[in-house]
Amino acid sequence: MARISVLGGTGYGGSAVVREAARRGHEVTAVSRTAPGEPVPGVTYVTGSVLDHEVLGRAVAQADVVFEALSPRGDMAGKVEQVFTDLVALAQESGARLGVLGGASSLLVSPNGPRLVDIAPPPPDVRAEVALGIHKLDTLQASSESLDWFYVSPAAEFGAWVPSARTGQYRVSDDVLLKKDADGKSEISADDLALAVLDEIEHPTHRRRRFHVAH
Repeated sequence: MARISVLGGTGYGGSAVVREAARRGHEVTAVSRTAPGEPVPGVTYVTGSVLDHEVLGRAVAQADVVFEALSPRGDMAGKVEQVFTDLVALAQESGARLGVLGGASSLLVSPNGPRLVDIAPPPPDVRAEVALGIHKLDTLQASSESLDWFYVSPAAEFGAWVPSARTGQYRVSDDVLLKKDADGKSEISADDLALAVLDEIEHPTHRRRRFHVAH
């Protein structure tokens, strides 16, 4: 059993990771600015802002694994970069493993090919979020070898606005975008992404690496 802190633990991706971690019997703490609508039994919920260094510090100090799934929206717009810098430093100091929910835009569309963002620029309303995801990956790749991290990129279509059901399965790639499934879709549900995250936590195979999951 691991002690797992999920930052953004009531959001779309974060809440799925919380549910799956609790289902597997881990000791789970979910940190978010808002209380959950439907708390998961056995989970410790901390309502507070990670902009508060004390809140962030406790979340890291009390964990074997910290999973970051923060949204750079609302009052967090333009502030997650500094939070992430602090988070990396805290994780390195404490020895906690750091997992990050990133985006698909930095994936390559083919081996040695261009990135998805280079051939399909994001619309204006998500450009800041895409840039943040790329910044996080760059930061992790440049970090000290003493920091144990993994970064998971979901399918190109991922979010509460994408009606994607749990299948209990997922495909894995590294830096190359997986081709669309038989139905012509590139997506993954939050529940299936959470399966991949917990599998990685329990059986690490992507230390200091990014991996990509899709249906």
